[in-house]
Amino acid sequence: MTNIRDLGELEGDLLLFGGAYSNVQAFEALIAAAQRHSIPAERCIFTGDVIAYGADALACAELLATFDCPTILGNCEQQLLDGASDCGCGFEEGTVCDLASKTWFEHAARQIGPRAAEFWGHTPDWLTFSHAGKRYVVIHGGATDVARFIWPSDVSAVFNAEFATIEAQVGSIDGIICGHSGIPFERVVAGKTWINAGVIGMPPHDGRAETRYAILSGDGVRFHSLTYDTRAARGAMEAAGLTQGYETGLVNGLWPSEDVLPQCLRR
Repeated sequence: MTNIRDLGELEGDLLLFGGAYSNVQAFEALIAAAQRHSIPAERCIFTGDVIAYGADALACAELLATFDCPTILGNCEQQLLDGASDCGCGFEEGTVCDLASKTWFEHAARQIGPRAAEFWGHTPDWLTFSHAGKRYVVIHGGATDVARFIWPSDVSAVFNAEFATIEAQVGSIDGIICGHSGIPFERVVAGKTWINAGVIGMPPHDGRAETRYAILSGDGVRFHSLTYDTRAARGAMEAAGLTQGYETGLVNGLWPSEDVLPQCLRR
């Protein structure tokens, strides 16, 4: 049974972000960006995966708890709650993502330990809210699979199926907000809007170190770049022994795990 929390009617600009990925430097920069935009925590919506590749899983979990913004479970949080041994993305055995995920997930699990239930025991799977005359649902990856990767290049049928599955549970909606895949984009299909807000903990494989977040206003969604201390984040990963290529990706803006991407998004 999907755990759904309704936020009611939200007014003013909303800041949408995902994937802190244990990158506390990026998370701190995101909070500073929200303050610059004069958007309070209650109007900042997090799409999950506070932990992943970076060095500071516990610090990010504590920062999210302190920031106290509306949030949902990412697959990484769900796997920690379940006592699993990996992130649950279902990567093909032997791929870069498969090999690396075992190391960083174990690192995060050691830091979080039994506190997973304290941090996420009451976190919903989805959020619903209304804003500027439209109704939205916030999910992590996909409607039936929290770790599903949905890309901007996917055919319309993929998005239509997601909308149908969600509307069967929550009724008519105008848009879906998600994260997980790490690529920010907006896609309108059959009059409904799919918004991937991107992630703040890793750049979107575009050759630049800046990561992404989004702001939803009455005029629609706009994507923003986030700059932060990449040198400190990389140094923390190296000191923790997390050197499978993601630490370099923070700086050069390229994923070591390009094999997870559709061919059209590879460089």
